[in-house]
Amino acid sequence: MAMREDGAVDLRYFNQTGWTAIFNGTETEIGRMVRVEAWDPATGTALVVDPKRGAMRPVTDYEDFSHLEKADQVVAAVPGGGWRAHWKDEGPGNTPLTEQVLAWLITSQGRATSVDVPSDGGPGRRFIYPP
Repeated sequence: MAMREDGAVDLRYFNQTGWTAIFNGTETEIGRMVRVEAWDPATGTALVVDPKRGAMRPVTDYEDFSHLEKADQVVAAVPGGGWRAHWKDEGPGNTPLTEQVLAWLITSQGRATSVDVPSDGGPGRRFIYPP
């Protein structure tokens, strides 16, 4: 599971199909990750949303398509139930920080990822079990 620099799980790695398309970029487009939204029923090719056209397009229509990567599929969400996530050095001045778990996202791989209530009003952190 990919972690951001701030220690949070990068939620781009969660989607319904379980796959993410990787594009290297071109002279006019930066490299990017795009969720695979569906599969072409005739060819089996991964389909992504083209926001410029407002339509689904096969990944193979893009000259900079590189490959597909496996993503986690969220299959359930359950209440946090009084759980708390604790970090040794994520608080102000690298002090300990404990936040309430709002819910657990359960993936198709059996992982539970917490969605935390941030004490400072900022974006919540993520804690993955098992790591």
